[in-house]
Amino acid sequence: MTQRTVLVVLFDGVQSLDVTGPLEVFAGAELHTPGTYRIRTASLDGAPVRTSSGLTVVPDLALPGAPVPHTLLVPGGQGTRHPDPRLTDWLRANGPRAERLVSVCTGAILLAAAGLLDGHRVTTHWAYSDTLARDHPAVDVEPDPIYIRDGRVATSAGVTAGIDLALALVEEDLDRDVALTIARHLVVFLRRPGNQAQFSAQLATQTARREPLREVQQWITEHPDGDLSVESLAARARLSPRHFARAFQAETGTTPGRYVDRVRLEHARRLLEDTTDGVEEISRASGYGTPEAMRRAFVRTLGASPAEYRRRFHPVPAH
Repeated sequence: MTQRTVLVVLFDGVQSLDVTGPLEVFAGAELHTPGTYRIRTASLDGAPVRTSSGLTVVPDLALPGAPVPHTLLVPGGQGTRHPDPRLTDWLRANGPRAERLVSVCTGAILLAAAGLLDGHRVTTHWAYSDTLARDHPAVDVEPDPIYIRDGRVATSAGVTAGIDLALALVEEDLDRDVALTIARHLVVFLRRPGNQAQFSAQLATQTARREPLREVQQWITEHPDGDLSVESLAARARLSPRHFARAFQAETGTTPGRYVDRVRLEHARRLLEDTTDGVEEISRASGYGTPEAMRRAFVRTLGASPAEYRRRFHPVPAH
């Protein structure tokens, strides 16, 4: 079995959970299957670093003396806002030597500053997506997914998304059973696909200012299997269909149709993840009407059929 070196870059102002979350996953894999991963942490001078929460972390070594890693993992944190130029220089010189480049949260900003993300699809914490896209136009930034794999580059959103990505990498390196064992040990579910949104439909959109529109938003969430046509929703808000559609988009940032689509997809996914209900029953409960309509929505948005989604992300009870 090939042992993969995982090198985690440390710096002052790093987010501690961006470091420890993925590390616990890789360490769990090494504990489960010895000889799988060799984990090292390194700072510029080998000196301890202070995380954004005040925790002091002592690295294993200095970056200039670090081995060429299989996986180079760059966490995020406040320290990415004004990084030491020496860190960017080190990443620029050594990043291309790694077989796999991984970032958590705003670690993508450091990789982009080193020119390592040009031409790649990436994600980062939603609050910094616009900044990353503006400062690095050669990088294809997607603010919605919790993580993205694009060739040798793997980027994730904040904190817990780093755990999701690390579990996906372990599953790729070893197998699903090992990743699932680690997920159980960490008391997390191995079930969040990378293209899952960083926000639910309710969080991703703005809350309407006007009470009737807020009530409609809530009603949609509670009744995904109801009549959610613009005409029906407009009547509930006591507005004409044209006025309702225009006001809904102006106050929430999305159209009624897109909002309904997202709510129904989330509802169906939760039922596939958390219940043993059949696909036909779930399609009716989620407002799709037929399994084929639900299948089309899943394939279009998630790239997987409902059956495949359940196979991959429905947690198997531990024995």
